[in-house]
Amino acid sequence: MFNNKVYHKIDALSGSIATLRAEGVKYNEIAEVESRAGTSLAQVIKLDGPNVTLQIFAGARGVDTAAKVRFLGETMKVPFSDALLGRAFTGACQPRDGGPAINENPSPIGQPSVNPAKRIMPNRMVRTNIPMIDLFNSLVVSQKLPIFAKAGEPYNELLARIALQANSDVIIIGGMGLKYDEYLKFRNTLDKSGALAKTVMFVHTAADPTVECMLVPDVSLAVAEKFALEGKDVLCLLTDMTSFADAMKEIAITMEQIPSNRGYPGDLYSQLASRYEKAVDFDGAGSITILAVTTMPGDDVTHPVPDNTGYITEGQFYLKNGRIEPFGSLSRLKQQVNKNTREDHRTVMDAMIKLYAQYKETIEKQSMGFKMSAWDQKLLKYGAKFEAGMMDLSVNIPLEEALDLGWKILAECFDKGEVGIPSKLSDKFWPKL
Repeated sequence: MFNNKVYHKIDALSGSIATLRAEGVKYNEIAEVESRAGTSLAQVIKLDGPNVTLQIFAGARGVDTAAKVRFLGETMKVPFSDALLGRAFTGACQPRDGGPAINENPSPIGQPSVNPAKRIMPNRMVRTNIPMIDLFNSLVVSQKLPIFAKAGEPYNELLARIALQANSDVIIIGGMGLKYDEYLKFRNTLDKSGALAKTVMFVHTAADPTVECMLVPDVSLAVAEKFALEGKDVLCLLTDMTSFADAMKEIAITMEQIPSNRGYPGDLYSQLASRYEKAVDFDGAGSITILAVTTMPGDDVTHPVPDNTGYITEGQFYLKNGRIEPFGSLSRLKQQVNKNTREDHRTVMDAMIKLYAQYKETIEKQSMGFKMSAWDQKLLKYGAKFEAGMMDLSVNIPLEEALDLGWKILAECFDKGEVGIPSKLSDKFWPKL
């Protein structure tokens, strides 16, 4: 219920955090803060008796202790309609692309994850036309997977390619801490290909208030859920969740919370899990699949953000040296779908990875000056072809073509009896060169 009472005294200001005394206020409630700098929305992030702590979306610059605060009696909401498609917004749902504001069907954000009784078991594949995903670590509808990468890896380029090529009805891109040119690159790439027409972007840039960074996953997933309830298969691409966690840390420090591991708040795991658990395949409706970049400072997988993420998600993709690393990457749900693609899928996957592991051992032997045997020479030839044909992220071919290419690479480097594939399959699929 709308509260007409206006509070004229803020007791404390620190960064984007304001504290005042108020009555009848709820957690996560939205307030208007009117000051010399204009009017900004704020959100209740802590209640301690009569003391209410607000997070001001636009930051506290220009706000003084005499600012007027009015509580609106409702939580943060995101508009929803098909008019969102092709548009870009800030984390606070304001247009970023110069288009008109959208105010239709406001829906609350940060709602609980879906009741398991309304979910169905993951059983469909998300095709990306990237061999290292489709062939070796299939992405499954309603899966939640992080992309672990250190700074400098082309993770945003990978997400843009997946957005272009994935067989999803709607793409939601949530950007956190992006440079402005990264946002423009995303937008231009999707626009040129025509994929922007089925894409909604919620983007927080490094120049925007920290508070908006924390809103991006929630508004992205709230819109994704609304589309999924309409029967759409939605792919939600988030980049990057370490920026989201850093924004949480900054707010927690401002609020003088007792820090946990490396200064992050003690509820880091719960905060991450509440977002990832939004992945769902609805019984009788659509689905949400989440692919989220998690950058690793110093390439340290024990950093609190990737470390906690690994306990929540169903595997991970490791992006290393511009490629999806086959040994560190794992899609734990791939067996749910790769049994239904083509009869040779699992066999080719296993055989090629085993031979690539032997190639890596041969590379070590070669670097130590060992003499290369005839088998080593075959492995060296195979490794080069595997990296160029399968691991290069610019390769864009359907799964069936990737399987045929796999057989071709094997046949070019080895004899039929050397690859460890049962004769029943090799007789059927071994190519004649």
